[in-house]
Amino acid sequence: MNLIELFKAVLFGVIEGITEWLPISSTGHMILFNEFMPLQVSEEFYSMFEVVIQLGAILAVVVIFWNSIFPFQKPPYDPRRIRTGLISYLRMDIVMLWLKILVACVPAAVIGLLFNEKFEALFYNYTTVAIALIVFGIAFLIIETRHKGKRARVNSLEEITFQLALLIGVFQLIAAIFPGTSRSGATIVGALLLGVSRTVAAEFTFFLAIPVMFGASLLKIVQFGFHFTGMEVAILLTGMIVAFVVSILVIKFLMGYIKKHDFKVFGWYRIILGIVVLLYFGLIAK
Repeated sequence: MNLIELFKAVLFGVIEGITEWLPISSTGHMILFNEFMPLQVSEEFYSMFEVVIQLGAILAVVVIFWNSIFPFQKPPYDPRRIRTGLISYLRMDIVMLWLKILVACVPAAVIGLLFNEKFEALFYNYTTVAIALIVFGIAFLIIETRHKGKRARVNSLEEITFQLALLIGVFQLIAAIFPGTSRSGATIVGALLLGVSRTVAAEFTFFLAIPVMFGASLLKIVQFGFHFTGMEVAILLTGMIVAFVVSILVIKFLMGYIKKHDFKVFGWYRIILGIVVLLYFGLIAK
């Protein structure tokens, strides 16, 4: 077994676990990292790997927010309660949340299924990543400056309407097309523009990632087929496990961070990284 490739998988897992939840683009960082330290695997496997590794990060959300997303929970004892059977365990507020999440997934799901391969061929390169990093970095700075001191109109998940969920989903579509945008970054920016509080925007973004990434991962695995080599299985599982562990830490950090800080620091990071990438690869090209 090639220990060097497994070590690279660990690094990919660390990068994924950090960048999936911070609004700085996980796909963009992995594309860039693969330029410097590429995995010695087939193009088909890597195309699948950079998507499916995100399942590890998604499972971290499921673990941390289980009580907020699992609709079947034992109700508190109430002698006046009439409902019995399975229905008595169903929390309708969580059911409604999932319906809104599914509505928000529609734009990216439809466009992704139809044009995913074309988008990858056109936009999965360092130039697009760098430009997207810079553009959305500037967007963060502008939006946070404009929203400073303003009170959000939506301060809980229950207040998100189906129409609002669909609009947030349209912002997610931007990230599905342009790597480097950041799925979390796009949805958080969109939610802030639509009057959602920073904390609620982040939570809805986390939950929105669950069906999106499960669906994208399933699609990639089906496209790749199930003819994995032993080394490919080891690389994929290593990346996913590391991404899961790192994501647990990053999500807890971010939820604490956004209660006291805005996203400007991530905006500046994106801009600086984008400029460095353009300069570096521009010099290489010469």
